[in-house]
Amino acid sequence: MTFRPLPRRRAVLALALLSALHAPAFAADADADARDPKQLDAVSVIGQGSARQVHRISVQETALQPPGASPLQVLAAKPGVHFVAADPFGNYEWSTRFSLRGFNQARLGFTLDGIPLGDMSYGNNNGMHISRAIIAENLAGAELAEGIGALGTASSSDLGGTVQFLSADPSPDFGATVAQSLGSDAARRTFLRLDTGNHQGFSMYLSYVYADVDKWKGDGRQQQQQFNAKAVYELGEDSRIGAWLGTSDRDEQDYQDLSLALTRRNGWDWDNFRPDWARAVKVAQQYQTTGVVNDGNVQSVDDAYYDARGLRRDTLASVFGDFALGDGLRLKATAYHHKNRGQGHWFTPYVVSFPGTPQQTPISIRTTEYGIDRSGVVASLGWELGMHRIEGGLWYEDSDHNVQRNFYYITGPLNDGYFLRNPNLRQFYLHFRTTTRMLYLQDSLSLLEGRLRLDAGFKALDVQTDGRPMPGTLTYGTPGSYATGTLTAKKNFLPQLGASLDLGDGFEAFGSYAKNIAAFQPGISSPLATTQVAFDTFARNLKPEESRTFEGGLRQVNPLFEASLALYHVKFSNRLLVISQCAGIIGCANAYANVGSVTSKGAELAVNFKLAPDLRWNNSLALNQARYDNDYVRGLDGSGRPIVVATRGKTVVDSPKQLFSSNLYWTPGPWQLGLSAHYTGQRYYTYLNDAGVPSFWLLNGLVGYDFGKVGPTQGVKLALNVTNLANKRYFSTIGSNGFVVSDPDGSYQTLLAGAPRAFLLTATVRF
Repeated sequence: MTFRPLPRRRAVLALALLSALHAPAFAADADADARDPKQLDAVSVIGQGSARQVHRISVQETALQPPGASPLQVLAAKPGVHFVAADPFGNYEWSTRFSLRGFNQARLGFTLDGIPLGDMSYGNNNGMHISRAIIAENLAGAELAEGIGALGTASSSDLGGTVQFLSADPSPDFGATVAQSLGSDAARRTFLRLDTGNHQGFSMYLSYVYADVDKWKGDGRQQQQQFNAKAVYELGEDSRIGAWLGTSDRDEQDYQDLSLALTRRNGWDWDNFRPDWARAVKVAQQYQTTGVVNDGNVQSVDDAYYDARGLRRDTLASVFGDFALGDGLRLKATAYHHKNRGQGHWFTPYVVSFPGTPQQTPISIRTTEYGIDRSGVVASLGWELGMHRIEGGLWYEDSDHNVQRNFYYITGPLNDGYFLRNPNLRQFYLHFRTTTRMLYLQDSLSLLEGRLRLDAGFKALDVQTDGRPMPGTLTYGTPGSYATGTLTAKKNFLPQLGASLDLGDGFEAFGSYAKNIAAFQPGISSPLATTQVAFDTFARNLKPEESRTFEGGLRQVNPLFEASLALYHVKFSNRLLVISQCAGIIGCANAYANVGSVTSKGAELAVNFKLAPDLRWNNSLALNQARYDNDYVRGLDGSGRPIVVATRGKTVVDSPKQLFSSNLYWTPGPWQLGLSAHYTGQRYYTYLNDAGVPSFWLLNGLVGYDFGKVGPTQGVKLALNVTNLANKRYFSTIGSNGFVVSDPDGSYQTLLAGAPRAFLLTATVRF
């Protein structure tokens, strides 16, 4: 495969990185949108001063990660965070899953420099994944709010928390960095960055990465190209303007989704057929002629396909300004545009190519094709007025999203690592137009000489989505399968209240409350992805999902350690459930239902020890109980009686009750040594909790050495990262094909195996 010079391809691995570029921790004002890289140096990582539960990424924690690892993987060390992926570095998007306190990422909010990233789910309809939005080396940090995000966060899905990422500013000094990584499974990654240095207030960097790695099992590769540029012009000492441009081109070949039964039968390393085209054809022919498959260890047509892959191409551009207007007034504004094109390819045995002709082949390529064009603006005006800090702001976005399901005829195996055009069959072509409006206003009142802080505010959210199938395009399937209509999620008063009190001797108490709603999402899992009759029946009574969150706790900071203990209670109401009517590879209109509420409650503990100036030990523990409050009806049986799914009291799917993380980081002199351990409790993938995957531990390690200046260079460094040190076999992702009511025989294919031990050696040179 040959890559074009700049982002023209897409993939799933971002491997190498220079630890020296890992940027500082987060801004001291926990409710500010992490917008000022100059303030990132010396702040509490446990959110001291905030009325909400907040944690921040530190330099040490970032440096523990393999070069180019997903920023979400770094957050896995924080309390309440559940993150898994089927590759060693957390970048394989089909497999990545991120949740907070039982809320999956579709109900969370994510931003980069204040720009909304949507919910970052696979096949995203309103954003992009962070691993495509920014090159890992250019990330300055992240702020995590486990339960209540800042009011100004530009998100219409943040029911259960937010993550705000921040890009690094250009260096004030001229210089260049080159980093080369090599590792397991022919992994290789090249990172380049050039900083112009500061020239009378203007500075800029250009950055490029190319990464390529073989799948750790089966045949295939995962590749990525990215380009980032950021320019900043300082207007005096306290104002600035700037621009950002990021492109990403990704191509990831998929791993086969597993089931418990399939893993028992064929082992952890079972994968798709590629490059064995003959066997894929044989299995497809057996299924199409007899309806039964029996080919050795292949006993179902869904045990394996010939191949599958995901292609994503993105461009994200923005201009921003931060202006000191005098008299305590500050204006911040960002205008942005995001363009995305994507395709997901599956070699399907369900649709024949060139039927009834001499070219007939029992396999075709089924695609899901995505398009996003969205533009928007986020802005805030802050006013320091005596004991008050008043802030108001807005977010406006127009987004067009298209999704289509097509089939392409083939006559034999091919390398499909490009965007397919001119389909032979089209199952559906849907268009969604979404307009988002959000306003917020808040006041932070400082009393008792700054020891007591009271926060009060609210936001108003109005999200309207118009959906319709494109006319005259259906050539496969049932006419009238998808609806035309409008969905509006609107609340003019969503309050947020909080307080923090300095108790002395480094102790602090905090507490907060928030109410939020989530917009109805466009796309193939939306309420509009159903029949017109069904939509007309339920849409008039459909309410947006809603959450009410209470949290509170204690913090302490002293020279030896930082500690935070938080307790929370969350009521998640109007939970909307997509009820699939067929297997994922077939694709058909869904049923959609309001299935009641979920109650989550738990505790989170973080203790970060400063054992010595060069020795840190960070620990986190989370205990979470997330349960369904109601049974629900999934349909009618043959006699017309309701089929009740008895979910009341059951644990929420993919919601571990226990999470633990421990990270030891030691930097004696030029050495960099790290060891981390992560524990994930048992998880269910059925709503009745009759099937799930066991708990597991993961160990990761790092050894690095900084040689300092060598010859004409400014610095040379070597680092070796090892993931899954114990070579543990475990299930990483569950729900890759969604969740199911019950799976007593373990046959539902919605699991992915975690990657075995992997090594990555990185050499970094700074000029």
